[in-house]
Amino acid sequence: MWLTRKLGIDKSIAYTSAGQIVSAGGGFLTALFILKCLSGEEQGYYYTFKSILAIQVFFELGMNTVITQYVAHDTAHLGWAGTQLTGEYRFQSRLSSLLHFCAKWYAFFSFILLLTLIFGGAHFFHQYGNDGNHIDWKAPWFILCITTALNLMLTPIFSYLQGLGKVKEVAKYYFYKYTFYLISVLAAFALGAKLYALSIGNIVYIIVSLYFLLATPLGKIIYFIFRTPVTERVSYFKEIFPFQWKIAVSWISGYFIFQLFNPVIFATDGAVAAGQMGMTLTVLTGIQALTYSWTSTKIPTYSAMIEKKQYGPLDRLFHYTVRQAVSVNALCLVVFFGFIFLFRHFNWHISGVDLASRFLPYFPMLLMMIPEFANQFITAWGTYLRCHKQEPFLIYSIVCGALCCISTLGIGKLFGLNGITLGYCAITLALMPWAYYIFKKKRELWHNN
Repeated sequence: MWLTRKLGIDKSIAYTSAGQIVSAGGGFLTALFILKCLSGEEQGYYYTFKSILAIQVFFELGMNTVITQYVAHDTAHLGWAGTQLTGEYRFQSRLSSLLHFCAKWYAFFSFILLLTLIFGGAHFFHQYGNDGNHIDWKAPWFILCITTALNLMLTPIFSYLQGLGKVKEVAKYYFYKYTFYLISVLAAFALGAKLYALSIGNIVYIIVSLYFLLATPLGKIIYFIFRTPVTERVSYFKEIFPFQWKIAVSWISGYFIFQLFNPVIFATDGAVAAGQMGMTLTVLTGIQALTYSWTSTKIPTYSAMIEKKQYGPLDRLFHYTVRQAVSVNALCLVVFFGFIFLFRHFNWHISGVDLASRFLPYFPMLLMMIPEFANQFITAWGTYLRCHKQEPFLIYSIVCGALCCISTLGIGKLFGLNGITLGYCAITLALMPWAYYIFKKKRELWHNN
């Protein structure tokens, strides 16, 4: 169709976008069930659960991004014969070496994450959960910690497969994963599972992942690569670490930018206010994830072009992709704001529940939407540069994370919700020209050399 060609929607993007639409739309449906099935305090616990779980970025340490990049660069020298790679053996050996390393890395850090979540999360909710004396959160949190750690162990396999160029297949996996997760969570809410719903969704994640690895050709691909004798290894300290630690610091900085809001608001303003922020962030994150699929599905292609020094076609594809992603993002944000406006203007309710009241008021909502739009550009620039196996946004990420952390903890304490959102918006817009300068200068430097 003309529209799909104009928007650049191929099968990879179609599956990825469908998965993100399910995720974003599922966020809306989940919100409706939360409104019906959870109290305002339970809603706050639900979204604060999710924010605290995001600390897994401190244990994953950017390895998923590194895996995709390094696998894509080595795969550019190989071909396929069914489910097996063909070509120069040293590249096959390097891929096998990287797969073995990832298995050990994630097994170790998944266990450390499990212990941290169980004890750290329990302490946080005991300390600040003033509304939680009558809320059953202990058992749901314990089960959620276990299933989160198990999911972390499975995550790198699909990042690895995406680096192999199996973008469409991995996108299909995520589509089914998000779909069955949504169905299971909604069913759990409908049956009265309350805060257990997140754990049930995680269990479905694990089942879908195991199905794709055991019942599809993706599992055979991983098996054959894992069994490939390792004669030439990827050196972690010489090759991966110089790139990974920068990615890790950037990702950790991102936690302080995006995930600190809910725990701080939970501790200062209570569970109801944290629930409003969590509901709004769920929709905005879904929109961001949806439009990022235009960029993320191009990572193996970008990496292969860079490996072959095809910079002209690379830049044309990149700029075209960014225009498409930004256009879709703007449309989604307008629709979201219009939806909330109509519900508030006409005082619409769903099953007797005031849906609009569970989202942020207009002013802080707009202050969250503006940075979300700006981040589409910044994320695209960062992805493009990281495909060169470099992380030039390290200092930028540290500065941005530090400023947002100070703003959230400091200005938020003085001026509350409006202070937190205003500080975040101002910091993002003020640092955006710096991000573009990094993108422009590094692209010119690396391509000219």
